[in-house]
Amino acid sequence: MHINKRFLYLVTFLSFSAGWMGCQKSSNSGAVSAPTKKVLFHCPMHPKYISDKPGDCPICGMRLVPIDADSPTAPSSTVSGQAPVQMSQDRVQLIGVKTSLVEKRDLVKSIRTSARVAYDPALYSAIIEHQQAIMALQKSRAGDSSENSAEAEATVKASRLRLRQMGLAESQIDGITTDYDASNLLQSHAGGRMWIYADLYEDEINLVKPDQPVALSAPSFPGRTFPGKVRGIDTVVNSETRTMRARIEVLNPTGELKPDMFFQAAIQVSLGKCMAIPTTALLDSGTRQMVFVQTEPGHFSPREVKVGRTADDWTEVVSGLDEGETVVTSANFLIDSESKIKAAAQGQ
Repeated sequence: MHINKRFLYLVTFLSFSAGWMGCQKSSNSGAVSAPTKKVLFHCPMHPKYISDKPGDCPICGMRLVPIDADSPTAPSSTVSGQAPVQMSQDRVQLIGVKTSLVEKRDLVKSIRTSARVAYDPALYSAIIEHQQAIMALQKSRAGDSSENSAEAEATVKASRLRLRQMGLAESQIDGITTDYDASNLLQSHAGGRMWIYADLYEDEINLVKPDQPVALSAPSFPGRTFPGKVRGIDTVVNSETRTMRARIEVLNPTGELKPDMFFQAAIQVSLGKCMAIPTTALLDSGTRQMVFVQTEPGHFSPREVKVGRTADDWTEVVSGLDEGETVVTSANFLIDSESKIKAAAQGQ
């Protein structure tokens, strides 16, 4: 009876041990069989190419690198092919992210263009013809001949139209009288005035107006600047160069300005006050313009925008941004690359 009791104790102990070990094995086997997160690979040069195994990019042959699976998942983006990007502050500093506020500011555009001192026999002849037409009109009026006066008036009108077509402003034509000296179009005079022709591209034409100041410089006069003033602009675009000429008047006190001498013209044009961002913030693909808006530290969201005029280092914002928002101005190309990678991984 004593032996049977010990035997029962042994059987009970062995049964309990077997059950406990089975539970442990079942628990361990469950941990081992837990599914692991699949690692995806992409090409640094072609972010939209995604592969489930390492290797080389079939497009450029570059080695594929793993996509960072530990980075936080960003919400979807309203910009096609782009996804918001989140990164740590250490990484933000590492890649050199810089930002700027969207704000209203006075934009001033600097128009710099090549120019030359005028040598224009054709315009000189047109001015002489206009002066002769004026003298003929004066004589016909003095002779009380209505028929001759009408003919002379038509001649003056035609010569005036020709001068306008050649780029003279109405105020310039009004100043051409019978004693007006146009010889400065052919030769230099000490103490006189010279005309300088500056070429304007089509997108600059509407910005330049008569009486705007111009700063003129030339390699022939290092360190010197000649102040001038816009007097007129051509009315016809040159079909070969796609430019129009601005006619600038400048003093020639010592006669050192010679016909056909080369100059550089700088015209400062005020565009007024408008919403603007640094031009470096803009990512222009040709079909759309985009910026990255910092919604909070380390969080960058792509945003399509419409832009207007560019003034030196600033670009006017027509729509897509509000005053006071923060846009990325440096390292935005790196953020753009990561944004495309995330969008491709998310199937956007």
